[in-house]
Amino acid sequence: MFKTVFTFIAAALAVTFFTTHAQAQSGYQIRSGDTLTIEVLEDSSLNRTALVLPDGSISFPLAGGLKVAGQTTGQVAAALSNGLSSNFASSPNVHVAVSEVVVRTVAAPVGTSIYLTGEIANPGHISARRGTTILQAIAEAGGLTRFAAGKRIQLRRGDRIYVYNYDTNGGAGSISGNTALARGDVIVVPTRKLFE
Repeated sequence: MFKTVFTFIAAALAVTFFTTHAQAQSGYQIRSGDTLTIEVLEDSSLNRTALVLPDGSISFPLAGGLKVAGQTTGQVAAALSNGLSSNFASSPNVHVAVSEVVVRTVAAPVGTSIYLTGEIANPGHISARRGTTILQAIAEAGGLTRFAAGKRIQLRRGDRIYVYNYDTNGGAGSISGNTALARGDVIVVPTRKLFE
């Protein structure tokens, strides 16, 4: 009996802490290039960092794509909670924090700016040498996580989306792993499906 009451009180305090902490960051408006740390109290396997893509969006398992640029961490947490609620008995408690703020500089960046997001070991921005391939960029970012859908990796270049099969390093319907990247390219590694 006491253990159940103690667990309930501890959970209530954790929710209060997450809510208060999210409100403390509520003044900052998220920008493209920022890195967010996202925690779901009810399911720690969903905890991760997410890079805000150039179009101002992030991708999150079970919630899909979400436009976050110009919003506060509290607004993003509420939107994620709503997006995840169909997968839980009640709306989950989501905590969002800005873990890395993009630094805007006037000088041109050195190298080619590439962005990696999704199920990648170290999502974020890399400054690659000219001629760096998609396979090299994935390796530089630490490789894929165990939840990665290696057959459905996307290379987003402007309005075009190319599919890359990491498992075969190319093949039918896939660009080659030797495809050279261009400035502003975004590599999106989706989460694999249940029986994929």
